Amino acid sequence: GEAGEVGGRAVKRLGRIDDTRSAQTVEERLLVQVAAGAVRTRLAQFIADLFEFYHTMFFSYLEINPLVVSNEHGIVPLDLAAKLDQTAEFEVGEKWGKMEWPAPFGRRATREERYIQSLDEKTGASLKLTVLNPNGRVWTMVAGGGASVVYADTITDLGFGHELSNYGEYSGDPSEALTYEYAKTIIDLMTRTQRPEGKVLIIGGGIANFTNVAETFKGIVRALTGNKDKLIATGVQVWVRRGGPNYQQGLKAMRQCGEHIGVPIHVYGPETHITSVVSYALGLVPPPDVGHHHHAAATTAVAKADVSEAIANPVPTPAPAPAPLTPRSAAAAAATGDGKAAAKEAFSLFSKDTVCAVYGMQPGAVQNMLDFDHVCGRKTPSVSAMIYPFSGNHFQKFYWGASEVLIPVYQKMEEAFRRHPAIDTLVNFASFRSVFQSVTETLQYSQIRTIAIIAEGVPENRTKSIIRQAREKGVVIIGPATVGGIAPGCFRIGNTGGMIDNIISSKLYRPGSVAYVSRSGGMSNELNNIVSRNSDGVCEGVAIGGDRYPGTVFVDHLLRYEANPRVKMLVLLGEVGGVDEYDVCEAIKSGKLTKPLVAWCMGTCASIFAYEVQFGHAGALARGQMETAAAKNAAMRAAGAHVPKSFEDFGSTIRQVYTQLVKQGTIVETAEPDTPTIPMDYSWAQKLGLIRKPTSFITTVSDERGEELVYAGVPISRVFEEDLGVGGVIALLWFKRRLPRYATKFIEMVLMLCADHGAAVAGAHNTIVTTRAGKDLIDSLVAGLMTIGPRFGGAIDGAAQQFSQSYDKGWSPKHFVNEMRNSGELIPGIGHRVKSVQNPDKRVTLLRDYALREFPNTDLLKYALEVEKLTTAKRATLILNVDGCIGTSFVDLLRGSGCFTREEADSFIDNGCLNGLFVLARSIGLIGHYLDQKRLKQPLYRHPWDDISYFDDAQ
Repeated sequence: GEAGEVGGRAVKRLGRIDDTRSAQTVEERLLVQVAAGAVRTRLAQFIADLFEFYHTMFFSYLEINPLVVSNEHGIVPLDLAAKLDQTAEFEVGEKWGKMEWPAPFGRRATREERYIQSLDEKTGASLKLTVLNPNGRVWTMVAGGGASVVYADTITDLGFGHELSNYGEYSGDPSEALTYEYAKTIIDLMTRTQRPEGKVLIIGGGIANFTNVAETFKGIVRALTGNKDKLIATGVQVWVRRGGPNYQQGLKAMRQCGEHIGVPIHVYGPETHITSVVSYALGLVPPPDVGHHHHAAATTAVAKADVSEAIANPVPTPAPAPAPLTPRSAAAAAATGDGKAAAKEAFSLFSKDTVCAVYGMQPGAVQNMLDFDHVCGRKTPSVSAMIYPFSGNHFQKFYWGASEVLIPVYQKMEEAFRRHPAIDTLVNFASFRSVFQSVTETLQYSQIRTIAIIAEGVPENRTKSIIRQAREKGVVIIGPATVGGIAPGCFRIGNTGGMIDNIISSKLYRPGSVAYVSRSGGMSNELNNIVSRNSDGVCEGVAIGGDRYPGTVFVDHLLRYEANPRVKMLVLLGEVGGVDEYDVCEAIKSGKLTKPLVAWCMGTCASIFAYEVQFGHAGALARGQMETAAAKNAAMRAAGAHVPKSFEDFGSTIRQVYTQLVKQGTIVETAEPDTPTIPMDYSWAQKLGLIRKPTSFITTVSDERGEELVYAGVPISRVFEEDLGVGGVIALLWFKRRLPRYATKFIEMVLMLCADHGAAVAGAHNTIVTTRAGKDLIDSLVAGLMTIGPRFGGAIDGAAQQFSQSYDKGWSPKHFVNEMRNSGELIPGIGHRVKSVQNPDKRVTLLRDYALREFPNTDLLKYALEVEKLTTAKRATLILNVDGCIGTSFVDLLRGSGCFTREEADSFIDNGCLNGLFVLARSIGLIGHYLDQKRLKQPLYRHPWDDISYFDDAQ
């Protein structure tokens, strides 16, 4: 055929991504129209090699069309188009070499966009900004990827797409400082030009799962306050809608900010539909009275259905349900005659008896699950075990209502499942780097029927392999890139549904009649709110995940809901990109789905862009007209689903369908049960200012809480400016020779930086308690020094030995990290409890910069910094800490100073000189604490009993 003529004439061969393709197979199945001979043989081998190349190099798309094959010139591609899967960079980045990825939205970024991108790269949160129309009058600052799309959709659907100035999001619990910079940038952009009718800034968002709304709003309030004159001069009105943890205080702060700076700020909470503020801001709908005087306590009542509002077209009576997606354990039970397993309903993933394991050290998510269990009236926790490969077996303590329980943590998955055979669900919090290995291992255990993959950015090849394995074994995959799912009254995955106050307000502690499936995890929380306010509540909800290839698709879960007699109506929230909604259309047309379906596909705003748009999720990208939100909404409407005109009408459409079902008698409303309660966590109550507690210690020696370590009121940088020196003395006494000035100063830096780190650490704690018992200085000092070891202060030697050994073996940083991970060992010198990439440890910065500037050789330090790049890509707190920096830098000092042979340098490390530095340095601080307590005349210390958990053997 002609060049480029592929669709109707190409021979197609579909196969699994992890299958091999031999030249013989290609020749037999693909090249049947090519004459047998040398050309066909050469072409077959080329295609087989090309597929192997495609697979091992993690391409997501590759097309060569046309290509020429000849005996004289071999195989010559004339045109080629290809896309690499950027999420696989951690696996094959070294093979790719340095890549320059195309600019988002197909154009060069502006200075402001590049600045926000630079902030985004330094944080675990998400900050995105694209300026669409710098002269527009509608600006947005939206929390959440899914929410950002529905706000842009609503503005466009209401006829103001030409006035939409920007698209973007801030999410993932950004710090106050980051939120300030983000808000300041948007305010600066919108106040550069003026419009006679003024401008509007919509600060919107769904109901957050875990983000402290009041904390993030502090940054916004600071930005608004600092730019009040420009806001007033530009005639800006601010419209706010938000929900989630501590949202009442956040909205109160925004309202008070408006009153203080003289800028109109209208605030709304989750009692208002997520996008209603758009109509208010654009003057299309009069705002309710609560707008400028928002009530802190949001209404939680679900309006009763008004049958007089029933839609004209009656909802058809459901037909018998088709065979649903069947999880493995139910099918296996039927085959084996296991009555207990067979009793599990095939259409239901979760029940009140569901128990799971949580993979990864996620105590916050586990506590949220246990709180949900408690308010639902479960008798036992839904989490039976945690799996964490980087520590030995131990127990973690959690609250169960007002009491406490212990949950075991296992290093090996096999032991966890062997000891807890009732576990049938795994909630996987592994990073995108290790999720493939952990899920593949999980699939080897026949008891598992459901796996939730929370991580986003899993390479597409890996995801496809996971999906294939799971389908072969009858395991339901939720995710990747998901918050999970929830079965009200039964079970929830991780943080789904948000904090407990949102669980209560959305009535997720008991089942309703509506089941939903969504792409967006953030918007699933909003769906819980919308459904609860327009019906009797949620029966089950699943967020299938925002990546391009989710483990299960919309129709899988809708068929389960169809088979569930407790579900009376269905809700689907899709998004631009992909064709999964068309499977739903076919299911409706074929009669497989008969229950009324309310559906909407986000991303209708894409039509206003002149270029390809990648929205918040990896899968939210239209690759052709069929994948646009408008086309999919039209198709679902034509198939018989209830599709509103815009997302603004989504809630009212749900109410209309629900009301009709009540009128028909399909849904029989029942009395609302008593609202359950659960005690508030101490730490959260303290954040809200509801309680206070006396401190256990008083110290005036040091303060490690700020950005820079302080000794007796003097910042650490000033100590170095005074250039105090004992390094020369140590060089003579310890090393029996003079060392260069840069080396002795480095030793002095180590002593000053390690002298103390506050009263809360183990050594200082022991010294203070011993002093208050009336002991002398020596006893008190030794009590503190005795705590120094592998867990406190003793990681310097370990870091020096581990890094130098791997470097001397010629291991690459990636090989080193993989070896440590495979052996289940933590890397000494990596990780900090508080400090992170975004909040760097000043001590590490000082030591690192000095060594890089002054040392003649820093090979090992640079090696450690390359390791840090790999570990911080997994979690921002896995930085090179002060122990690691001292250990690796000191090896460079000994090896590169010219004062020692290699054997001498290694022997000093083996003999513990680095830990000796720590002991000497820390003695200075411990003596200081002793003298401080004596001067303050502190009494005998007794630890409060209410800070101790008492258990007997039965517990």
